[in-house]
Amino acid sequence: MNPPTQPAPPVVTPEAAAPPPVAPPEAGAALPGAGPASFVGRWAADIAWCSNATGAERPIEITTTRFEGYENSCSIDRIDENAGGYDAALTCRAEGATTRERVRLAAQGDSLRLTWPDRDGAVVLLTRCGAGLPPSAG
Repeated sequence: MNPPTQPAPPVVTPEAAAPPPVAPPEAGAALPGAGPASFVGRWAADIAWCSNATGAERPIEITTTRFEGYENSCSIDRIDENAGGYDAALTCRAEGATTRERVRLAAQGDSLRLTWPDRDGAVVLLTRCGAGLPPSAG
């Protein structure tokens, strides 16, 4: 018991002891575990495709939250850094269907190697659009 002239000690409940909830990331913010975003950018299988805005022979665009390619649009639900790059879990929409798949992104300079574990380990090699070009003034 405490005297009437002194405040009572605080009541400790499990809710009070728990850490505050973590707010979801803001749009465009890096996901937890995203690390340095070396894979962010515009990438093409053929450097000549970098100037194309439409069609199958155009670059894909990767951010820390999106993976946009020809006829598909994917959200990056999770990114985990590993020794050779990043493992990403994607939710994609293509031709009216929604699918989930994984991709490993391994960037080295202006080259990006995509490995698709859910596609029998298929590998795609890409080049960063703008690679080898002088920086634009602006």
